[in-house]
Amino acid sequence: MDKTHTAEFSQTDSIDLVLRTAQDQFVVSPQEETRLWVKNAEGSFERLCNTRVSLRTASLKSGQLVVMETRSKDGTWPSQQTRAGSSATKEEEEFHGQPGICGLTNLGNTCFMNSALQCLSNVPQLTEYFLKNRYLDELNFCNPLGMKGEIAEAYADLVKQAWSGRHRSIVPNVFKTKVGHFASQFLGYQQHDSQELLSFLLDGLHEDLNRVKKKEYVEQCDAAGRPDQEVAVEAWQNHKRRNDSVIVDTFHGLFKSTLVCPDCGNVSVTFDPFCYLSVPLPVSHKRVMEVFFVSMDPRRKPEQHRLVVPKKGKISDLCMALAKHTGVSPERMMVADVFSHRFYKIFQLDESLSTILDRDDIFIYEVSGRSSITENTREDVVIPIYLRERTPARDYNSSYYGLMLFGHPLLVSVPRDRLSWDALYHILLYRLSRYVTRPSSDDEDDGDEKDVEGGKNIPKPGNVAGGSSQDPGPEQAGPSSGVASGSRAPTDSSPGPSHWPQRTRRKHLFTLQTVNSNGTSDRSNFNEDTQAQPYIAIDWDPEMKKRYYDEVEAEGYVKHDCVGYVLKKAPVRLQECIELFTTMETLEKENPWYCPNCKQHQLATKKLDLWTLPETLIIHLKRFSYTKFSREKLDTLVEFPIRPRPPMSSSINARTWQVV
Repeated sequence: MDKTHTAEFSQTDSIDLVLRTAQDQFVVSPQEETRLWVKNAEGSFERLCNTRVSLRTASLKSGQLVVMETRSKDGTWPSQQTRAGSSATKEEEEFHGQPGICGLTNLGNTCFMNSALQCLSNVPQLTEYFLKNRYLDELNFCNPLGMKGEIAEAYADLVKQAWSGRHRSIVPNVFKTKVGHFASQFLGYQQHDSQELLSFLLDGLHEDLNRVKKKEYVEQCDAAGRPDQEVAVEAWQNHKRRNDSVIVDTFHGLFKSTLVCPDCGNVSVTFDPFCYLSVPLPVSHKRVMEVFFVSMDPRRKPEQHRLVVPKKGKISDLCMALAKHTGVSPERMMVADVFSHRFYKIFQLDESLSTILDRDDIFIYEVSGRSSITENTREDVVIPIYLRERTPARDYNSSYYGLMLFGHPLLVSVPRDRLSWDALYHILLYRLSRYVTRPSSDDEDDGDEKDVEGGKNIPKPGNVAGGSSQDPGPEQAGPSSGVASGSRAPTDSSPGPSHWPQRTRRKHLFTLQTVNSNGTSDRSNFNEDTQAQPYIAIDWDPEMKKRYYDEVEAEGYVKHDCVGYVLKKAPVRLQECIELFTTMETLEKENPWYCPNCKQHQLATKKLDLWTLPETLIIHLKRFSYTKFSREKLDTLVEFPIRPRPPMSSSINARTWQVV
């Protein structure tokens, strides 16, 4: 303690008298900003925030030590520097810059907070209010909706430091700690939404500085046919009866809300206050999607395409967009979401594109047609194909082995009248010929015998009787007969077989095994009555895979010229966003309006108009677009005038205003 002085006071004296006495004794000008602390029994210090209360109310006792603190020239308090455990360098002490030109140090990911504070700090009338200490007379310590003046004082300290001209940058850790104390969502150093922080801060400042000490109940009045001007004035006066602060004076305006009942035509007009405008951005009706096209021709590598489709389109729209690049008819395409080497989902043509996320790996397979599977005419049967590799068991004394999926799955079809295991083997050998080498006759003679599915017919969806089991030669297993078609995407609920054939001994590069849709279960033991669409796994022995399977070539793909296409996003004007905000809309079923005339909840039409603008208009751009399945951040460029004029019509009260 630099100096001490003893004085006597009555329990009915105010804290303000103690402050003035201390200023006199220590020769401190009343114009200097000071604050009082009291030392409690535990040895810690507690702020005496409300100087208008008595010593009895503040629970001060005889003999207690009261400390007066004076703000430094750089806007800081000595107690803050002591708690921070740091002292200014000589260079910082001698720095003199332009007031207000001061950076805020990032504390982890607190750029969201710093950007909001910089915007608010550059609102002249609000900053002047704090720099000239006018807030001290309006601190509301008894408002149950407020924070006992602590947020207002923390913000005032920050503004005074930033506008002292003594700092190149400051660390807003005291302010952040105070915010986290009253709003736990801002604790820590994670990224948050800047608008959420700004909304909390404005509300906290308003309640801490609200001039209304006791809020009275105010009933909202409808227009009832009266002139809009009269109703608007009444609504604003009612608002000020409960809310009167520098925040209201600076940032609050009035909406005009018009509701029209669709049944009786009753019109309800109300005027509601607002602190900021959350305006939507015009959303593009187009969407860019990246897909891989797998041709029927095994010599062609998969092609990556970038397609422009309707945002609310269907899978058929995606196929039509791809058809323009490939020349392949949409009827000869099947669309699948591939994840972790298996089909996560195979889509129907009428499904919505909104179910596909940007991060999904979408493959579109060329097939030989999409005839109905229920017709009795000749058709091809679509079969999903997985690739698996045998892996040694953990127990080396065991003869069992595990299986691990790898590579990209295929959609292959076989003519219904040639649906046998050997026919499928040759068809798959042809489809894999780009990256699977056919063994020579000597290699095949020397190779180990492998278990493969026998020459009986593969189970046919639809319980159609088995056709010829004659194996097609390599010449027959070409694109016309070796790539699948079908009326619909295969699913676990599709019509299936009544029995599964037994195995025989053959020499092949790989074996074929019926599996479930995840590619993880042997289906040979399934119930004979199962009606599920067959999935087939190609099982590779590690040695055979190493000799004949080219992994580099299998993963290869080419990029179509369209991959370089970028959907041009034209900038939008701020005026367009505000016009979209004031567009008439129909209420949703979850949020109906109760019509006082019909005495029923109605899906009324609603229109918002800007009636009165504040001195400083805060506009929040809603950059997130939500659907049932995803959230999209909009990076649309918004152009706004440097010297804006009122954005709407003559219904807005004319006044000079600025945008934050």
